[in-house]
Amino acid sequence: MQVDAISPYLIKKDCEMNCMTTQEISAQLAQKLTVQRSDYQRHPAPELSLRIQKLKQLKQALMTHQDAIIHALAQDYGHRSKDDTLISDILPCINNINYTLKRLKKWMKPESRHAGLLLAPAKIKVQYQPLGVIGIIVPWNFPVMLSIGPLITALAAGNRVMLKLSEFTPATNQALTAMLENIYSPEWVTIIEGEADVAAAFSALPFDHLLFTGSTRVGKHVMAAAAQNLTPVTLELGGKSPVIIAEDMPIATAVERLIYGKCLNAGQICVSPDYVLCPEHQVAAFVEEYKRQFQRMYRGDLNHNADYSAVINQSQFQRLLDTLADAKQQGANITSANDQDIDPQSRKIPTQLITDTTDQMLVMQQEIFGPLLPIIGYQSLTQAIDYVNQRPRPLALYLMSFDAEITEQVLQQTHSGGVCVNETLFHVAADDAPFGGIGASGMGHYHGKEGFQTFSHAKTILSRGKLNTGKLVHPPYGWMQKLLIKFFMR
Repeated sequence: MQVDAISPYLIKKDCEMNCMTTQEISAQLAQKLTVQRSDYQRHPAPELSLRIQKLKQLKQALMTHQDAIIHALAQDYGHRSKDDTLISDILPCINNINYTLKRLKKWMKPESRHAGLLLAPAKIKVQYQPLGVIGIIVPWNFPVMLSIGPLITALAAGNRVMLKLSEFTPATNQALTAMLENIYSPEWVTIIEGEADVAAAFSALPFDHLLFTGSTRVGKHVMAAAAQNLTPVTLELGGKSPVIIAEDMPIATAVERLIYGKCLNAGQICVSPDYVLCPEHQVAAFVEEYKRQFQRMYRGDLNHNADYSAVINQSQFQRLLDTLADAKQQGANITSANDQDIDPQSRKIPTQLITDTTDQMLVMQQEIFGPLLPIIGYQSLTQAIDYVNQRPRPLALYLMSFDAEITEQVLQQTHSGGVCVNETLFHVAADDAPFGGIGASGMGHYHGKEGFQTFSHAKTILSRGKLNTGKLVHPPYGWMQKLLIKFFMR
């Protein structure tokens, strides 16, 4: 990371936290939480107009600060495609705000439920009440969408929010801080920065809900810390999201539908295609077709191509090189998608197509989170499904098939957080549908109406009028109670 990419403001701010002892960090974070909780207790049910105002302020701020955000992300990455940032970070947030503004009044309205004869006469309703203070831990790969996206939903639900930003995106943190501090007071939105010790202390705070986006390994630590306070958690993790190419799917079409999902942000996406299950006799054709389409999308010298993003930092770059070297050493075949050597100066890696893999290789044991793509041949669809099911449940599964029977078979016989049929990634952009993992890939949802409900307490309210039928079951128990029990247990 270039030193000049970090402003003196951020250096000072980081030092305020990172130069402290663990106890001092925890105390300062607890004080910030207390400020927000006290404000929430003074105004625990923000009215619709206030929530709409705060969302509109955020939309306007995103529009105003978009150039600063684009520039900041490019600084943090060394190079990040401007269009990658617009398409995958800023645009989804704008769409999310627009979607939420149109539906928020309906979401906030108490829902009438059926009381039933046993409770009659009574009225039942479910009221969605703000939880209080929400903690959000943000990763480095999409630091805008994965901070602002949950923030939108948490504010829509009427909560206060504490955001822990990634230490690996200092320039973006500065841009986000400048934007958010300009429109929100610390009582509503507080921004926290710092390294692993700050993140650990943040996870241990007694939030009313905690959302973490990151690796499965770190997610276990976050959940363990939250458990000490019985803090509910939403974990958006990842894992190895497979692509299954069925026999009926033309290889050129399959590559066309998946290649963008692997190349966006250089594959540094939790739902990026992690490996491909391809009919055995078509593996070689897949490699050649992927190369052809990659070179059409990213022309010329990749190191000077503005449309292709770099790996974020030297540590992640070296991790990917080590994973590649491990596969090669163990006998894998590696083909560069554009026949170009990897340049350590630009940290740009063309998709590395890996065949002849084994389960002993790192590339098949860990989430790749970068532009490496193993292709595994299979002989039958059942074999491909078994391969997926023998591994931890992924955050996404991608099926390439126009056959309705094959599609139904895969949907019924596999588990994953979400599915795209004949597409990759784009299910994440569906505002009106839940997004989340299952098993090792996470728990809970935070998109759409389900996100609003995640950050709300669904409070059941039963109310009676002057007529009290409840006394019919009061002691002393006799023939009346026996008759009622017999009637309702018929």
